[in-house]
Amino acid sequence: MAVSKDMSYQAVMSRRNEIMKKAVGLDYSVFEKGRISFDYERMMRETGYSLQEIQSIQTSVGVGNTPLIELKNLTKLARKLAPKGNGARIFVKDESCNPSGSFKDRRASISVYHAEKHGYKGVVAATSGNYGAAVASQAAMRNLKSIIVQECYDSRKVGQPEILEKQRKCECLGSEVIQLSVGPELFYMFLRVLEETGYFNASLYSPFGIAGVETLGYEIAMQCREKIGRDPDVVIATHAGGGNVTGTARGLLKAGALDTKIYGASVDLSGLHMASDKDFNRKSFTTGHTGFGIPFATWPDRSDVPRSAARPLRYLDKYFLVKQGEVFYITEALAQLEGMERGPAGNTSLTAAFALSMEMDEDQVIVVQETEYTGVGKHHLSQLSFARSNGIEIKFGNPDEEVAGQCIILPENPALIKAREVDLNKLRRSYIKNCIENTKVDVITNEDAEFLAADTKTDLNFVKAALEEFGVKIN
Repeated sequence: MAVSKDMSYQAVMSRRNEIMKKAVGLDYSVFEKGRISFDYERMMRETGYSLQEIQSIQTSVGVGNTPLIELKNLTKLARKLAPKGNGARIFVKDESCNPSGSFKDRRASISVYHAEKHGYKGVVAATSGNYGAAVASQAAMRNLKSIIVQECYDSRKVGQPEILEKQRKCECLGSEVIQLSVGPELFYMFLRVLEETGYFNASLYSPFGIAGVETLGYEIAMQCREKIGRDPDVVIATHAGGGNVTGTARGLLKAGALDTKIYGASVDLSGLHMASDKDFNRKSFTTGHTGFGIPFATWPDRSDVPRSAARPLRYLDKYFLVKQGEVFYITEALAQLEGMERGPAGNTSLTAAFALSMEMDEDQVIVVQETEYTGVGKHHLSQLSFARSNGIEIKFGNPDEEVAGQCIILPENPALIKAREVDLNKLRRSYIKNCIENTKVDVITNEDAEFLAADTKTDLNFVKAALEEFGVKIN
């Protein structure tokens, strides 16, 4: 008689590396180099797929080659409000045209293809967002089973309309959805499912997932050259776990768009704790907010693989925050001025792009690198109704006065919309501090220092100054 494994929380968590290695098919230990460094580019090459092969895989399942659309009316509005000579042209990459309605199809397409190629019978993903629908869609196309582990309820069994919308979509596309309340059991349940099924870990943060997004950045460069004869000045991405920024930036670099600036944007949910049962339903955005954007920038390896391939600080030139009310306003403006009804995630970066357009020259170009589908649960009116039912005050006024979890302030006029810049150097120092604390070292190697410089898009002088502040020496 076979002896059953200990499935207690402590036992499963102690087997996490063993479970992950089997479920991803990568031995992450071979990438480790110094005390805190690893060979990031080698890890990305280990996907085994070139950009051209990834394009071919995605084309075969209807992913990618989405249109790049100029938002002429929003640009006109920005120019009307901006100082004379300002008002950059705003373009948007319409990723809602992908099979499941978001850019996440790019990430899922490579993971699911790789799972099928290597004989896995199914795939598993831990997500409450669009990625679940993307995995479900791609698995259905390849006749694989899929399980989505979703954190969607507070302790009252109340779920956000956007999350429940995505649950319905995943089930419609053939996935089994395991719904959990907010708390630490998400990762535990995810590991259990991987171990019990032997399915592939279609992680958002694996090299396969990030490599799939590179085609998005590559397409933006190629389409801009065709439409306007040059590369865009700025590409802005909604920033959550970092894969959106990372993959898009890598694709732009592979296209040779070396002078294009990479910006990130998140919804400001300062003061709300994402793992708090009390705060869980007091926010109106389930992704693209500071509850993901800040922690994943300052410690990317908090993800569901040993080393995350999503490393936003490697690529970000600037990072901005916008308010919930501003995003709802721009969502309505996009629909009424451009005839495009789209979901909240891409509209986060569009909100920042609108504000930045007013500060940029009118001959410059800013590209919002994704849109997403909308539906009855993801719709901004559903979110505002849910917020009101949770005691959140909804009003018009100055968005600067918005307090997350207490009120949502729609701007009285679009001139009040702002992109509030985050101090990236502060985030970079926090990342270096987290590297030191999580590896428990007081001396690092020169190789480690060079890795930190690359991982923060700085130089050795910046790294040495931060290490000195934290009492760490380079040997």
